[in-house]
Amino acid sequence: MHTQSPHEQSRRRALDEDTRTTKRWIIGEPLPSDKLEGQLLSKRLALPVFASDALSSVAYAPQELLMILLVGGLSFLTFAPWVAAAVVFLLIVVVVSFRQLVRAYPSGGGDYEVAHRNLGRRAGVVVASALLVDYVLTVAVSVASGVDNILSAVPELGPYRVEHAVGCVAALAAINLRGVRESSKAFAAPTYLFVASIGIMVAVGLIRTLAGDPPIAESAQYGVQAESLTQAGIVLLILRSFASGCSALTGVEAISNGIPAFKKPKVRNAQQTLVWMGAIAIALFVGLIAVALVSGVHYAEDACHLVGVATCESATQRSLIAQIASATFGNNSVLFYVVQATTAAVLLLAANTAFNGFPMLGAILARDSYAPKALNTRGDRLVYSNGMLVHSLSAIVLLVVFQARLTSLIQLYIIGVFVSFSLGQIGMVVHWLRALRKLRSRQSVRRVILGRLAINGLGAAMTASVLVVVTVTKFTHGAWIVFAIMPVLSLGMLAIHRYYGSVQRETRYGTVEAAAEEVASQPVGDHAIVLMGILQRPTVKALDYAIAADHASLEAVHVSIDAESTAALQTAWVDAGLSTPLRILPSPYRDVVTPLLRYLVTRRHEHPDEIVTVYLPQYIVGRWWENLLHNHRANRLRQKLLLVEGVSITLVPWLLESSSRLYRRAPRPLPGHERAGIPLRPGRKKS
Repeated sequence: MHTQSPHEQSRRRALDEDTRTTKRWIIGEPLPSDKLEGQLLSKRLALPVFASDALSSVAYAPQELLMILLVGGLSFLTFAPWVAAAVVFLLIVVVVSFRQLVRAYPSGGGDYEVAHRNLGRRAGVVVASALLVDYVLTVAVSVASGVDNILSAVPELGPYRVEHAVGCVAALAAINLRGVRESSKAFAAPTYLFVASIGIMVAVGLIRTLAGDPPIAESAQYGVQAESLTQAGIVLLILRSFASGCSALTGVEAISNGIPAFKKPKVRNAQQTLVWMGAIAIALFVGLIAVALVSGVHYAEDACHLVGVATCESATQRSLIAQIASATFGNNSVLFYVVQATTAAVLLLAANTAFNGFPMLGAILARDSYAPKALNTRGDRLVYSNGMLVHSLSAIVLLVVFQARLTSLIQLYIIGVFVSFSLGQIGMVVHWLRALRKLRSRQSVRRVILGRLAINGLGAAMTASVLVVVTVTKFTHGAWIVFAIMPVLSLGMLAIHRYYGSVQRETRYGTVEAAAEEVASQPVGDHAIVLMGILQRPTVKALDYAIAADHASLEAVHVSIDAESTAALQTAWVDAGLSTPLRILPSPYRDVVTPLLRYLVTRRHEHPDEIVTVYLPQYIVGRWWENLLHNHRANRLRQKLLLVEGVSITLVPWLLESSSRLYRRAPRPLPGHERAGIPLRPGRKKS
């Protein structure tokens, strides 16, 4: 066995210390579990965290709405106020519907929990897959739109579009890994500055219009090459414009998914924040549409579609907000750059909504055994860091594949959100119908429930109708990719749920066999520890092994990272009548390794001549992907325990049913066997 030299050991310790220092510099010092309450958000801080997506949507939703209408020519702009009015009405209905959802399901599951409880698990995983896709697209679209606004102000950065987008995602991930409260403080100022700057710009533009000096956009001088449309084509174009304008509704569901992050009273605070978000979003959306029409913004799908551009191949269009700001405040004025800076900032920070929604939904899915358990683990800063990392990598892949082009990414957007909206509202209808069936008296309560049923019924009808419109108008423009991904995610979640269910049935702990008699006293210096997570057959098997080994002393050790799990283990321990002492090691930072190592070092100091044997249960699996779902904690523990002097490790294997596949594989030589001329190890036949 290779023994590291003192120089190598010193070098490794220095490298580990540098790694820890870098991590602390990026995300900060770890927080204990009892600080979780201090990380909860007031309404003032929750608004920029959970509403930044919905508020930022008004930066590109008006642009997309008008751009689609202009495919038919300038005359189609007369439809813009009516299309915008339909979007606003839908937004009001959705906000009111979600206020009821927040009250009925305050645990934070949102549309997923509503669909899962009322429509069944398949509907639940469909909603979950739709939301996960939407959260990833939220980051991609928000960052791409933010980069667009940066490039509108600084066109020289155009060749580095993708690099800027990837860097923005990485920066957002780092900020969010520092914790919900710290990220909310970082994002509060840009969000409120965006609302203020757009509000002032809209007010100034409308006041100038009333005073007879309306702002004139730089693109107002250009005509538009209209497509030749049939009557059916006109209807589809208007519906497609409506579908693009409905991107203003994205992010409305985030508050219902983030209720646990609010301070008490959670439900009331979440409802009030939802209303504030809806009111601000409607005001900004309507104001931007009005000023864009007054100033004559002509934003085409391609610059070559504008009539009057000298060299369309090299021409670029500034965003709708950039053109309005230029017309209202003057091109390259201080206020122009303020509007562009705050718009770019809030578009980039809008991804923060998804950085909170994706990990929280992932944790809920992991809790319900529809996702890997690692997603339900809080990191050093009390956030679901594994979910954030998965989310960030997914968004980066999407940005690289689509080269951070907003026009391409927007076609994939809002499909997922309206799938979740529709199933969530249908689930609420079922919820209220069940409540009515259970209600036998109190006519006043019945009227209240009927009113809520009517609201959610209207919400279900409208969101389902919009889903059909969005699907029809966007399917051939790239939305088919979302419909291809969602079934794969849904089937994957159902498969994970089946797998965890089979493992749970296989490892469920039943009656305990008669406990072994107390072993005879042996010389001091032989102590055994059985690591105990939960009381199940694999851990009891490890305990039996330790008892059979006849150690001088024996104890079971549980590292408490969750008070409920610890209490459940203590109750099960007493109920099972186990005589082995159970030691609880507190872990306020949810770290299993450090408290155990500290306990072992302390014991070794008190009993320097003692040999400690640690028994670790470990699953033996037969499929490669099962390793992704098991044994991570056991592997980390084993690696750390190997470095503790005087401690030996005994792995107690538990062969899951799938392990039989290992014995059906073709035998392979072990390392060194070929050189030694040893024949292949024969595979074991399945009994």
